[in-house]
Amino acid sequence: MSRETVDLMIDGGQAKASAAIAQPLSAFKINIQDVVNKINEKTSSFNGMKVPVQVTIETEDKTFDLKVGTPPISELIKKEIGIEKGSGIPDKNKVGNLAVEQIVKLAKMKQDSLLFNNFKSAVKSVIGSCNSLGVLVEGKPAKEINIEINSGNYDSIINNQKTEVSEEKKNILAMQLKEVQERIKKEMEKAEAEKKAEEAKAKKLVTEAEKVVEEAVAEKKEGAEVKATAEKVEAKEEKPVKEAKAEKKK
Repeated sequence: MSRETVDLMIDGGQAKASAAIAQPLSAFKINIQDVVNKINEKTSSFNGMKVPVQVTIETEDKTFDLKVGTPPISELIKKEIGIEKGSGIPDKNKVGNLAVEQIVKLAKMKQDSLLFNNFKSAVKSVIGSCNSLGVLVEGKPAKEINIEINSGNYDSIINNQKTEVSEEKKNILAMQLKEVQERIKKEMEKAEAEKKAEEAKAKKLVTEAEKVVEEAVAEKKEGAEVKATAEKVEAKEEKPVKEAKAEKKK
């Protein structure tokens, strides 16, 4: 019997017989709802996450089999933190803080697809994805925590692939996140205040420059008026003289 495969990306545990699923499968004349039900059954543990699913179809008897992959690393990170989406401005808005143990857990889930020669590199790859979502690790951005990882600070956790995080550490992570968020907020408020001050300063300089120009124009206008008046006065004074000279010639 011949086989055909169809690759889908579905919402774990929430797949529906929508066009995105029905359209690529309809050509094989299999029961779409049966496929959807099976997908939801097999992806229930990934509820709410995007999950890759490969459907293999026996074209003659219309039977099918499913191979469920693991969700993209970004989906696993969001699930681990408990957020629906990452930060829109990851360098300024931090939405989570994970322990290295949690990074190890995620790296183990995606180890086969990350394609790295050693597990530490896989861990650092996950940390890079965290950075893109605005997620800290041990209260630090990727650049800083990776320096510590390269220095061997977390070798015990990584080499032993520890994944458990104590409640005490979870509380510390929450406090670290809050401190970072407050620090960034203050920095942004300071930057905004400085920006407004610079704008006000620039506006003041423009106003002063306009005032100088207006005064110069006014002075020039006034000078022109004085000159015109003087010329008129001079003309009036010269008129009798000219008339007297003309009379004398007569």
